[in-house]
Amino acid sequence: MAMWRQLADDDVESLLRVADIIDTELPESHDVVAERLKLFPDGCLALTENGELCGYAISHPIRRRQPPALDSLLGGIALDADQYYIHDVCVLPELRGKGLAAQAISKLLGIAERYSSACLVSVYGTARFWARYGFLPPPSIDEVLLVKVRGYGDDATYLERLKV
Repeated sequence: MAMWRQLADDDVESLLRVADIIDTELPESHDVVAERLKLFPDGCLALTENGELCGYAISHPIRRRQPPALDSLLGGIALDADQYYIHDVCVLPELRGKGLAAQAISKLLGIAERYSSACLVSVYGTARFWARYGFLPPPSIDEVLLVKVRGYGDDATYLERLKV
């Protein structure tokens, strides 16, 4: 049975192997994943089944509407971070349709309650999926954010979820 747990340092290589299957167009380096885990371990989850990593979630606080560029180091979590950023929720194709992503999202939204809002960059046409969890495009975004979002691909969309 697949279950979510905290990501550990020794999971990073396995995570990158899963990412090579799921996120082929949006690769990130070992250093980026390891830094996210070091800076905000509560927001980093591993999905395992029979001892094998088969999914992951990466998230952390940011300053409002300032998500990091793809494959970039943060350097630290800003002390005045006021928004929760869900960077990635990935499940291997053979385990999809079992509600596993929803379990991870529920855990992450529990952490997000500490902040005034949550955000993400939807890729691969997943905006409708994220809308189920209250993530919607804001009425407008500034040019700096727009350029950053474009770095995630032509179909990337910035979405926010306000606290209700």
